[in-house]
Amino acid sequence: MSQEETNNAFESFLNSIHLSKKEFIQYGLNILNLIGLGAILFLLYWGYKEEIFTSEAALRDLLSTMGPLAPYGFIFIQIIQTVVPIIPAALTIPMGIMVFGGLQGFFLNFIGIMIGSVINFSLARKFGRPLVETISNEKQFNKYIGWLDNKKRFDKLFIFGMFFPISPADFLCYLAGLSSISFKKFLTILSVGKPFTLLIYSYGMVEIIDFVFQHLI
Repeated sequence: MSQEETNNAFESFLNSIHLSKKEFIQYGLNILNLIGLGAILFLLYWGYKEEIFTSEAALRDLLSTMGPLAPYGFIFIQIIQTVVPIIPAALTIPMGIMVFGGLQGFFLNFIGIMIGSVINFSLARKFGRPLVETISNEKQFNKYIGWLDNKKRFDKLFIFGMFFPISPADFLCYLAGLSSISFKKFLTILSVGKPFTLLIYSYGMVEIIDFVFQHLI
């Protein structure tokens, strides 16, 4: 089958189920998100039962099986979850702290999310609005796209978003790529704001997860 025939077959498939390409991609991302969430929750449950989060010896044994590539693998996971929302950051960030310890876990989280955020910005700047519309939630996109009409207003939104823990930070990095903000300014705001939100996510969510396992499981 030629490439053109393959594309036509794919178009026919989408038409047969009455989905646009964007809707098809959105459904796929939602499914991946659910799969990622389930996998993380299972790993957290398994880790607690195996005393990974409560026993220094168990944690040391786990890390020894991963070898020296474990930190790089975790950074890669953080990059992926920043660019494509398959795994919730609210779970992967505290996992870094639990597995690698406070200081190393914080820096691994920071490196992965910073790289992913720069990729978001760069992709949006290169491929423009169609890409951002495709990978983002339609309601979310329509809610924030109007902020780009006023440069100063968007700059304030972006700064606030990078410092506020529950903001759609990954999406705002895509949106920044569509704005007139310079890469230097983008990187400066990101570098200053992310450590603050990471601290809250890291240690706040660790306490929540520990409470859940201690009292509800």
